[in-house]
Amino acid sequence: MTDFTDDQLVIRCRDHQDQDAFGQLVHRYQDRVFRLVVSILGQEFAPDAEDVAQEVFVRIHHALTTWRGDAAFGTWVYRITFNHALNVKARMRYRAPHVPADVLATRAGDAPSADRQLDAARRHALVLACVHELPEIYQSALRLHYWLGASMSEIALMLDTPENTVKSYLHRARKLLHVMLQQRGIHA
Repeated sequence: MTDFTDDQLVIRCRDHQDQDAFGQLVHRYQDRVFRLVVSILGQEFAPDAEDVAQEVFVRIHHALTTWRGDAAFGTWVYRITFNHALNVKARMRYRAPHVPADVLATRAGDAPSADRQLDAARRHALVLACVHELPEIYQSALRLHYWLGASMSEIALMLDTPENTVKSYLHRARKLLHVMLQQRGIHA
């Protein structure tokens, strides 16, 4: 079944209730969907992103009958993912992010350079706060590129936008971020 195109798999799933076909679609898109969700929610919400990605595939399964094939299946998947992740992010706005167990287990006094670690943590928190103030599309482009290592072409596909637009988003985001950090006394 790996030789089938996305369109063929959708038809098999939609018209013949072939769950193996849907499983193959999930397999093809699960990493990219997860990465897009993390890019929207933020790295600190990665555990939530797994649940959101599963919700996306449930939505896709239920909505297969509405896919008309006007756009590529992958583009349709990313649009559903993007919209659902934005909705989830709006609901999560006031929730504290997950803190990894290893961070909780370490104590500041155990580190030889606690002052430097504290300064780095403050700087990191300030950068994250500034990123959260950027427009959603800039946040996604930054997170996909810098935190998740996606290429320009991958980001363009995930955001359903031309590659040059992605480059423009990244340029504008970096420029805004630089100004925001300077206003807060951090020189990047």
